Parts: sequence; structure tokens; C-alpha cells
Amino acid sequence: MKTGTGITLRKQAQFFRGPRGFAGPSAFVQVLSVERKPSFGLQVLVFSLVCAAFSTIYITQPVLPVLQAEFHVDETKASYTIAAVILGIALSTLPFGVIADRYPIKPIILTGGLAVSLCGISAALATGLTLLIVVRFIQGLFIPSLTTCMAAYLARSLPKESLNVVMGSYVSATVAGGLGGRLLGGWVHPPLHWRYAFVSASVLLLAATAAAFRWLPPEDRGAAAETRGVPFAYLLRRLLPIYLVAFSAFFVFSSTFNYLPFYLAGPPFFARTEVITLMYLSYVVGIIIGPLAGRLSNRIGNGSTMILGALVFGLSVGATLLRSMVAIGVSLGGICAGFFTIHAAAAGALNRRLSDSRGRANSLYVLFYYLGGTIGITLSGYAYGFAGWFGVTTLAWAMLLVPFGTGLSESGRRGD
Repeated sequence: MKTGTGITLRKQAQFFRGPRGFAGPSAFVQVLSVERKPSFGLQVLVFSLVCAAFSTIYITQPVLPVLQAEFHVDETKASYTIAAVILGIALSTLPFGVIADRYPIKPIILTGGLAVSLCGISAALATGLTLLIVVRFIQGLFIPSLTTCMAAYLARSLPKESLNVVMGSYVSATVAGGLGGRLLGGWVHPPLHWRYAFVSASVLLLAATAAAFRWLPPEDRGAAAETRGVPFAYLLRRLLPIYLVAFSAFFVFSSTFNYLPFYLAGPPFFARTEVITLMYLSYVVGIIIGPLAGRLSNRIGNGSTMILGALVFGLSVGATLLRSMVAIGVSLGGICAGFFTIHAAAAGALNRRLSDSRGRANSLYVLFYYLGGTIGITLSGYAYGFAGWFGVTTLAWAMLLVPFGTGLSESGRRGD
């Protein structure tokens, strides 16, 4: 029986009805999630879990100077508290992609959620920076169990016409999590301490994990059994353009926000740290754009949506060269809109094109995504040192030719 058919899940939903016919939350999510339009309940579960997972990644970013002073280290070593998480994600995303294709997702989510939360508590208790970095690395190793595996679950469980919309919610959750982690780390520190931010994030993740394990609709085991384990080499040959879109888009996005504080702290702005932190609120645009981009992709196609996103992204990057804080604030909103439009369209195009090995395919996507961010920050650092902010924007424009060109190619495909 096909994945996501109304008959299977409606029968399962009946199991949760009480003696008076009341359907509990699990039945509610299961019944509604199989309609032609994805249910609000399912989107809430996905959003909560992915958002909580991503909030753990960037907690230390706004307090890097505080860590530097507290542990008496240089800027580079303090930044390892972010780099270690990203490295862990990059190393484990492919193995979790294979696991997601072979085993039921819900136990994987439960195990990963517990591991990441326990690491968060350990980070709060760490007495030295080296221990904190090690714990953060382990935390990164388990984050794909919540993100990559959730993407594979959605691709396996939803009809194609619903997938773009729910993947848009997934993308919005990554935005909200990235913003929430930064704000949590920055705003909790002044009245309390950065350690409390780890505790808060761990509690939120435990709650989201428990809700997902309890109320996510069961997978169709027949669909899982159909998985044949397509080789990674085949997926690379077939989907490389989309992977390069993920690489290039996050290359530009991560570089822009990583060097933004240096740009705004210098002349002619001389912005205070509090003002620079407020600029991260532009991430809110991405929360709204994610689902809208999914619906737009259904209307005009994933390829055309990528083109539109690349144009908005490029124009907004250029607008940051204007010597006005207001203009930069607006341009950052445009950068978020362009990036998350590209991201949602690429994720939708990837999963709509596959009928098997979605866990592996999504793990490769995540791998390219984070490699793009890591390499982008490195190369843009050289560009910033050589030509300042103009060097960063020039490199960004060159990289945005990738999603623009891929969008042109994808727009010529049927059913993109």
C-alpha cells in the first residue's frame, strides 16, 4: 500500500479513539496529515523539532568575546565552539542518511534528541574550553538524526503536492532555530550566564523530541522496505546541480552574516554590539518566506523560484554597500528572503525528484550545505582581508551565479 494513503492512516487513527469516540492528538495528526493539504498539526511537530535542533548550533556565536575573555583564549579558539558543531554535522550526515533509509525514523529521533540534549547540559557544566569544544562536537554528530532524518521521513510520508509546503515549514524551522539560538545565547547572558542558554535549549529540545516521538504518524513499513540503498555516486551524478545550489547559497549566506559584525563595527558605522545583534532579527523574514516559497514553487516551479531567489539575494547583497544602517537593515531582510527562497526550492526539487534513498539524498544535501558554509567563511575571510566588504560582496555575486544557472536549467524540466 502506498505511503501516506488515507486508508492506512485513518485506520491507525481509529486505534487512538477513546470509549466515547474522542480522537486524541495522535489521531488528529495522523488523520489530517494524509489529506491532500498537509495538516497544521504535522507542520507544528516538524517546525518544533527542527527549530529546537538548530537552536543548539549557534548558541555561542553572540558570546564569543565573552568566551574569549572567560577562558583566556584567542578569537580563533573561541570560534571552535561553533566550528566543532558544524564539523560534527558534516561528518555524521552521510551515515545518518544511510540509517534513515534502513530503519524507522521515530526511534532515531528519540535517540538523537536525548543525545543532543544531554550534550547541551554537559556544555553548561563544562569547566574548560577544550571540554566545551569536545561536547559541542559530539552534539553536532547527533544533530542530523533530527534534521536529515526528519527530511527523509517527510519525503517518504507525504504526497508530492504537499511536500513543497511542508519542506517550506522545515526550512522556516531552520531559520527560527538559527535566530533563536543566537538570541538565546546573547540575551540570556547579560542577566544570567551563557551556560543557562544551553540548559534552556536542552529543555526545549527534550520537549520537542517527546512530542515528535509521541505524535508523528507511523511510517508505512512497506515503503521503507522498498528502499534499495542507491549508491551515493549515483545520487551525486543525478543531483549534483541541486547540491551545488545548497553549497553556493549557504556559502554566501554564512559569509555575509559572519563578517557583518566586523563591517558594522568599523567606519563609517561604528555600531555597538547591541545594534549589531538586532540585525539578526532579519532572520524573521526567513520564517515567513519558507512556506511561501514552497507554495510559490508549486505555482511557478522550483527552477523559476530559484532564479527569483538568486536575483533578490544578489540585489540585496549589493545594497549592503550603501552607507546607511537603515538600508543595510532592509538589505539583510532581502538577503534572508533570497536565501531561504533558494533553499526551500532546492530542497523541494531534490525530494520531488526521488522515489527512493531519500535519507541518503538529503544527507548529501546537508553535507554540501555545511561545506559551503565552512568554505565560504574561510574564502570570504581572505576576500575581506584583501578588499574589505566589497571583496565579500564580489565573491558573493560570483557564487550566486550557481543557483541562478541551475534555476534556468530546472525551469526547463517538467514537474520541477
